Amino acid sequence: MPVHEECPRCRSGVCETHREVAIFAIASLLFPAGVYVEYFTPYPLAGTLLLLAAAVIAGHDVLKDGLLALIRFRFNIAVLITIAAAGAFLTENPAEGAAVLYLFAIAEFLEEYAAGRAHRSIASLLDIAPQTARVRRGDEEVVVPVSEVTVGETVIVRPGDTIPLDGLVTLGESSVDQAPITGESVPVAKVAGDGVYAGTRNLDGYLEVRVTKSEEASTIARVVALVTEAQAHTSPTEAFIERFARYYTPAVILAAVLLAIIPPLAFEVPFIEAFYRALILLVISCPCALAISTPVSMVSGITTAAHNGVLIKGRDALEAVGLARVIVFDKTGTLTTGRLEVDEVVAFGVPVTEVLAVAASLEARSGHPIAEAVMRRAGEEAVSLHDVEEFASITGRGVRGRIGGVTYLLGNESLFPDTGAWRVEYDRLEGEGKTVILAGTDSAVIGLLALSDLIKEDAEETVATLKARGIRTMMLTGDGERVGEAVARRIGIDECHAGLLPEDKVTMVERLMERYGLVVMVGDSVNDAPALARANVGVAMGAIGSDIAIEAADIVVMEDEISRVAYLVALSEKTISVVRQNVATAVVVKLGIAALAVVGFVTLWMAVAFGDMGLSLAAIVNALRIGRPGS
Repeated sequence: MPVHEECPRCRSGVCETHREVAIFAIASLLFPAGVYVEYFTPYPLAGTLLLLAAAVIAGHDVLKDGLLALIRFRFNIAVLITIAAAGAFLTENPAEGAAVLYLFAIAEFLEEYAAGRAHRSIASLLDIAPQTARVRRGDEEVVVPVSEVTVGETVIVRPGDTIPLDGLVTLGESSVDQAPITGESVPVAKVAGDGVYAGTRNLDGYLEVRVTKSEEASTIARVVALVTEAQAHTSPTEAFIERFARYYTPAVILAAVLLAIIPPLAFEVPFIEAFYRALILLVISCPCALAISTPVSMVSGITTAAHNGVLIKGRDALEAVGLARVIVFDKTGTLTTGRLEVDEVVAFGVPVTEVLAVAASLEARSGHPIAEAVMRRAGEEAVSLHDVEEFASITGRGVRGRIGGVTYLLGNESLFPDTGAWRVEYDRLEGEGKTVILAGTDSAVIGLLALSDLIKEDAEETVATLKARGIRTMMLTGDGERVGEAVARRIGIDECHAGLLPEDKVTMVERLMERYGLVVMVGDSVNDAPALARANVGVAMGAIGSDIAIEAADIVVMEDEISRVAYLVALSEKTISVVRQNVATAVVVKLGIAALAVVGFVTLWMAVAFGDMGLSLAAIVNALRIGRPGS
């Protein structure tokens, strides 16, 4: 048997997958040999023994589970199969008895392989982080295991290297491929002061990185841990199917007993024939495909999302997003960038550059966000600053200073009590939801600067996509009503509620839940933590590297891209659709074959091949389709 270097069990000498393959290989030789000897030679007893050996080898786990369940008086799928196989041998149908166990074991193996594939997909995230790191210790660079690197040490990352641990760039600049964590298709530029994450790949530059998190606390390790935890949770649909199966199996056994007893007594059907039909009913009633249809689909959806930079912390959250008809957005940092920008300068009697020069010169001594925005705009326009004398801050109103012997003022309208020609432009800009500051002297306003929190490039398209899916969009913000309404109009939000404190947002979410049922809240997970926690599903934006965000929300969008919300909704709806397809197909096919079994048109092996193994395989293939784009 070949040894797979990437398989830990192979390295230890015990690989479950290879063991199962070997078992099926042996059974695959014994089964056709037994059929041939049973039906085409004068030695039927030898054929029966070969078929019995094939049945026991292929179905040993099922037989063991079935017998233990019978002893404990717990009726499960293994009990149904064990009874059906034993009955087939007792009624002198050894080929069908062997086929029941052989085909069912293959179906079980395929189910486990599909689940293992999903788990391996997530574990591969952790595997992409290197096992060693190049660390600067003293005057030397040494290569040590990642587990031995401590927080605060500096690691060296050369072009083409994978970054071993989370940290901050202290020297160098490069492009980094963050796709394994964020799903971004375009590399991200990194310079001194930027954060980098374990498992991402340095493309073309030299970087020195100060480690900020240990191996077990890294972002990628947390993603793996939380997705693994999410796979253990059940969705409402899964919970219903599990409760249903608890009563279903005993009911099926009772129905099979009645089918074996009533026809011989009431309709003079031979007992052996009635008993055989009852066995077929047992097999076709196995709820394997029904039981796996939801979990395999949910796990496929969760792992697909993780590889696209969306961390879903529970199957219930994945299901709820696709069923919700209302999505609520925070404004600042969610729909907008959270950073003020000067997007318009209006001048009165002087050049626009002079207005910007005066404003930037006065703001050069301030650390206020408005000052930072004005300075950025002045830098972009290459405006030269003036020397400022007698600078003073006027609390709550603005600043004052002398430039070239003239006193200039910069701030809100309270600094300029006389209304002039500027009022019309001021009202226009404010009506657009912008923050307006005035620049001027003691006697006249020379210009206006309009600032706004820039709307994210993909916000409008995302909202349009959600509305096309029949989802109502709302925005909750602490900003004033005029600003909030202006942003909502530009993006296309259906409803805006402004001037809200954190507790007001919680109250609003509760009202929406009463009105619409399921509500999804999208925010930055820090300012909006109470509302995110209260909503049916809380989605945190741009949480890469943020422990608070990863812990607080039900779903974490690792990169700050609002378009991922539309992707999440599409993924959830696709997952729910696949679940419904699998469940509906399983129910219809099983009911059809069961009806045919009652009147004797179906054999045992057909029941297993089409009604159990075939359906299970179809459910698995359909579920794995979730991870393929455009399918």
